[in-house]
Amino acid sequence: MTGEARDLLSREARERVAEAIRGAEAGTAGEIVVLVSARAGLYRSAPLLLALACGLVAPWPLILLTPWSAATIALAQAGLVLLAILATSHPRARLALVPRAIRRARAHEAAQREFCARGLTRTPGRTGVLIYLACAEGHAEIVADRGVAAHVPAEAWAGAIDPLLAALRRGEAERGLIAAVEAVGTILARVLPAEAAPVDALSNRVILIG
Repeated sequence: MTGEARDLLSREARERVAEAIRGAEAGTAGEIVVLVSARAGLYRSAPLLLALACGLVAPWPLILLTPWSAATIALAQAGLVLLAILATSHPRARLALVPRAIRRARAHEAAQREFCARGLTRTPGRTGVLIYLACAEGHAEIVADRGVAAHVPAEAWAGAIDPLLAALRRGEAERGLIAAVEAVGTILARVLPAEAAPVDALSNRVILIG
């Protein structure tokens, strides 16, 4: 886990979110998991594509506008490629090169992957719900198992997602996550009320990944 995810939510903040999960699950047979990722992807190909473009374009203006020799132009070309790679070595710089649609698609894929990897498909009644937040991409998503999806349309989760993203932009991730948990719990309580003998099949602790 990277420092970014840890800095976003302190230990005390994670405990408060976990307590909100316990409270939300008290009124429903659903299971809520919160996962906060520093980023959904590393986007390593973006700097390479930029460097390739720089390497292909750079020689032509030098050939046309300078008296430089072929060897000098080749050195300048190599230097520009190296500079492009170094300038985009930081994750934030790489992310800035990636179109928004691709970032959203990568975050969506990560949410689906984490939903399966974290065991949400193995709950009794298939009632697992994942609240997934990719901080670098500014993307939040709720993934519900089929036992929930049969009762709740996907668009119903917007009331939990939109305030979460707004809170993240204000630097209030904890408040946004707690509000999202409570909103999800309210929806689940309506369609999947608590059972007589509730089973807490999944951990309530907040999952942080890099």
